[in-house]
Amino acid sequence: MPQLWPDVVAPLLDSVRYATLASYTWEQPRLLLLLPLVPLLFVLRWVLARRRRARLGVAFVAGQLPRDWSTVLRFLPDVVLALSLGFGIVALARPQRTDERVVQSGEGIDILLVLDVSGSMELQDLRPNRLEAAKRLAREFIDSRQGDRIGLVAFAGDAYSLAPLTTDYDLLRDNLQGLRLGMIANDGTAIGTALGVATNRLRDSRSRSKVCILLSDGENTAGSLDPLTAAQLAHAYGLKIYTIGLGQDGIVPYGTDETGRPTYVSTRLDESTMRQIAQAGEGRFFRATDNVGLRQTFAQINRYEKSEIKQTRYRNTRDYYRMYLYWSLGLWLVWLGLKNTFLSNALED
Repeated sequence: MPQLWPDVVAPLLDSVRYATLASYTWEQPRLLLLLPLVPLLFVLRWVLARRRRARLGVAFVAGQLPRDWSTVLRFLPDVVLALSLGFGIVALARPQRTDERVVQSGEGIDILLVLDVSGSMELQDLRPNRLEAAKRLAREFIDSRQGDRIGLVAFAGDAYSLAPLTTDYDLLRDNLQGLRLGMIANDGTAIGTALGVATNRLRDSRSRSKVCILLSDGENTAGSLDPLTAAQLAHAYGLKIYTIGLGQDGIVPYGTDETGRPTYVSTRLDESTMRQIAQAGEGRFFRATDNVGLRQTFAQINRYEKSEIKQTRYRNTRDYYRMYLYWSLGLWLVWLGLKNTFLSNALED
């Protein structure tokens, strides 16, 4: 036999809390618009009854009439009936709660971001500079992926794997945000070494697609591994390589002098080598000379490399109208009981 309080009384009391009512979705929400009409029905009944009621003039003696407690209770049947009707409308509106469970199936791809952090990435033809622009757009690229494992390699004169292939995108964003100029003591641009680190990270991957995205703004000036040889080795392990050349060729802004005037330096991207690397890796080369071009480049790569991730949604909807139907029927019975007491006669006084 169920215990009265936890199994019956507590759920009934909880059902009338504001937080409980606010947590529902409604099958027929428009029916809730009828709730304000309930008190209007009683006002209308009172007005019509007052017009039809015969009046008899009675003279009372001077002084205040004594008040009886039954004058307060005369409105109790109407209040009970109004609550019964209100709960009936709530039950008809079908309060519900839906639990949704999402199951992912399919297979993502493995992506390695290889980002240049050499001194030339401080140039300001991309705003605020090349490195910060690349970090911001790489973060947007990460946000657009779902179900893929993504890793991060940073390089200058040397190359280091900063984040392993992971689906923990928060960890990846933290590592990406931590990239800064001068973090690698040996300056330069070791593109071949960076591709070698990327290949070593991805070669054991069992993903159906392994992608390397290389971002650099210069030519290979450091490291002992030739970039084209490294690209061919990467392709032998199944890596597809996209290369992104950052910045403009020629004279570009680079900070200010001691008087606050802008200074300029000459820079050049080895576009030929970057194209050969992409061709060897059966990918594509992109040139991003400004922030808009860099954003479009990441968007194109995002379209090319699609994951086969399917989502199956399971929805479990539970109705709660019975609780309010019990309230309505219970209050209706209480109202019928009150009609058989002296309170029903008070309504006619």
